[in-house]
Amino acid sequence: MSDASADILSAIHVAAFVETRGWSADEIAQLQASPHVFTAARPNGFIMGRVVVDEAELLTVAVTPAVQGHGIGAQLLQDFERTAADRGATRAFLEVAEDNVAALALYQNAGWSICGQRPAYYTRSDGTTCTAILMEKHLT
Repeated sequence: MSDASADILSAIHVAAFVETRGWSADEIAQLQASPHVFTAARPNGFIMGRVVVDEAELLTVAVTPAVQGHGIGAQLLQDFERTAADRGATRAFLEVAEDNVAALALYQNAGWSICGQRPAYYTRSDGTTCTAILMEKHLT
């Protein structure tokens, strides 16, 4: 599913991010137009990252709710780390909502460590905000 269209990826993203605003197909296509951005997709999920010089940023990971908890996120995270390293990244960063317990566990189990936070970074559909936890991992 590595050649999944922006429409398919958007549908997955919208389904996965019901508490916030999922990304539109146009937003995904615009990101994918950058030579720095890459996407790894599997059935029911995808991950999007960016590598600039020797640093990678995990932009998003989305898994259809019906199959969350079945290891797809972990596989996608491995895809991200491998692709980022292949593109020359030695260190990677991500942001995750502090109340996203499953994602925090996924990242910590994969060797990511907390390196900071951004208060009131995410805005929920109901107007409340949530702190982003910053995480990093050395890829080499």
